Amino acid sequence: MLRVLLACSLLSACALGAQLPIKPARPASKVGMGIMSSLFGGKGYGGTAVMGEESIMAPKAHGTSAVPVQLNLQWGCDEKTADRICNFNRHYAEYAGYWESTKFIEEARKEVAANGPITFYDSNTGKPLFKAPMERSFDQFIAESKSHGWSKGF
Repeated sequence: MLRVLLACSLLSACALGAQLPIKPARPASKVGMGIMSSLFGGKGYGGTAVMGEESIMAPKAHGTSAVPVQLNLQWGCDEKTADRICNFNRHYAEYAGYWESTKFIEEARKEVAANGPITFYDSNTGKPLFKAPMERSFDQFIAESKSHGWSKGF
């Protein structure tokens, strides 16, 4: 079974696995949003942010991807919901709290206790995206995820 929480959901990150034009990585900085950034400053990101071109979301063979999400998503994630979010969606992700309706918390807690951080993968490509929890406990990871409404990897 693939270790994919709701498809792109943890980060709404389906596009991260796309084989499309990607701007070179930038060191930690403020990311610009046009005039609003010049007035109020851009959003800061730690580490290296890789910003994708708008073409990442251009229509392809299957919505905004060449392929649908993989089958047998882990933790009881619904493939139709995952496919809609990852491939036929330009705004938002799943509704806040969806991940709590899956088997994620129960099964991931056991796996983290036995093996340490879990690697999460892109639902379409199967490429690894991130590991979690890192530098915090599983309970801290879950508490932060609940405060955001969806789980947060890094």
